[in-house]
Formats: sequence, C-alpha cells, structure tokens
Amino acid sequence: MDRAAVLRADCANCFGLCCVALTLTRSADFAVNKDAGQPCHNLQDDFRCGIHTALRTEGFPGCTVYDCFGAGQKVSQETFDGQDWRRAPQTAQQMFQVFPVMRQLHELLWYLTEALTLQAARPLHGEIRRTLDRTERLTHVAPDAFTALDVDGHRDDVAALLLRTSELVRGTVPRKKKRNLRGADLIGARLKDADLQGADLRGAYLIAADLTGADLRHADVIGADLRDAELSGADLTGSLFLTQAQLNAARGNGATKLPPSLSRPTHWGS
Repeated sequence: MDRAAVLRADCANCFGLCCVALTLTRSADFAVNKDAGQPCHNLQDDFRCGIHTALRTEGFPGCTVYDCFGAGQKVSQETFDGQDWRRAPQTAQQMFQVFPVMRQLHELLWYLTEALTLQAARPLHGEIRRTLDRTERLTHVAPDAFTALDVDGHRDDVAALLLRTSELVRGTVPRKKKRNLRGADLIGARLKDADLQGADLRGAYLIAADLTGADLRHADVIGADLRDAELSGADLTGSLFLTQAQLNAARGNGATKLPPSLSRPTHWGS
C-alpha cells in the first residue's frame, strides 16, 4: 500500500465533509460565518466547491490551506460504505462527528509515515512502526466507536515518539548550528538567509516572517505557523514533519527547495 498516497485528500471520493462538518468564522480566512453541520453555500450538489479555482479571490483563503490528510475519503467510502449524508440523512450527524476525529488520526499517520523514512531514526523504527499500525487500526473502528476513542491521549503518545525521532535526526547536525526556538514568537521576524539547520521550530509562530534564503534543512517545523511567511529561495529539503498545508499558507517561489513528498503551491511566484 502506498500510504503516502492514501494520506492525500481525494475530493472526488469525499462527500464534501470539510465543507459541512467544520465551523467557519468570518475573518481574513473565511468570508462568512458557518456552523458545524451546515453546508457551505459554495458546496454544489455533486459535493464539489463552486469557487474552487477562485477561493483566494472570493475571500476563502483558509480553505486553500486546509488538509484532511485523506480523512474525507476514508470516512465517506470506508467508515460509511459510500453512503452520503444527503441521500442517507440519518448518517449526517454521526458522519460529521467522525470526520474531525479521523482527520486527527490521519495527520498522525502522515507524521509517523515520514518518521519511518528517516535513517537517523532507525533505532526507533520498530516502535514507530508499531505505533503507526496501532493508529491505523483506530481508523477502522465502527462509526459508533469513534466518540469513545482517547484521541488526545494517543496524540500525546505519538508526539513524544516524534520528539524522540526529531532529536535523533537533528542530532546529526553540528551542535553549533542547532537553535531551540520551540514555540517562539517570531511573527514578522527578519530571518533572511538565517542558518536554521537542525533548529527546533516546533509550534513556532512564523506568521509573515521573512525566511528568504533561510537554511531549514533538518529543522523540525511540526505545528509551526507559516501563514504568509516568505520562503522564497529557502531550503526546506529534509525539514521534519513539514506539511502541504503549511506550504500552502506560506509564500515562496521557484527557487524554494522542497522535500520530494510535497508540491509547490500554485499561488507561489516563479
């Protein structure tokens, strides 16, 4: 099984769950308020977005940076056996409750799958593989069982394992180059050409930070907020736990170096 492919959103096989199950709050990210369980007014009868190619210009940039990590099609086609909430309205409430739980589990699967590819973390690969398999099993429980899952506890366990993984990988970077910026407030920071190789940027606030030409190789960016961060010319090859959603929220160009598992966002410059 190509797990990486399974963990990418396949909107053609989803019943528009992110457009219904989630709450939207009018802001710079969303043009309207919408309660959880209420379909977005842009959702069409075929579960496609009516403004998909113009989300940014129509006031919905938040939609362009959301990633379900493949949870949408999993819930739609497997958990509920292809029954959609319009033709089977009795499934709607439960489906909308299951979706955010599945999304959390699939995000963990994404990180764990990446961790297994990191050679420096080989001493942990057995534990990572067991944790990945356990997480995968949780995604296959019956719909009624999702509300009883201790997802927060499981996430804490996975987070601790991913931190150990990160420490092993970043330990291969010379000590003088590593910086501990975990959770740091770097909003609007001037970090042009900064040497952040092997840095701990977990949960850092890098909103609108200038990272032009920065060296982010082997930097741990799990949970880092990269909204409007300038990544033009930056080197993100080998960055740990970087997601497509983080890239989509940032700005970059053709000179930005990316991990092979991720794609250059279409709104980036050349």
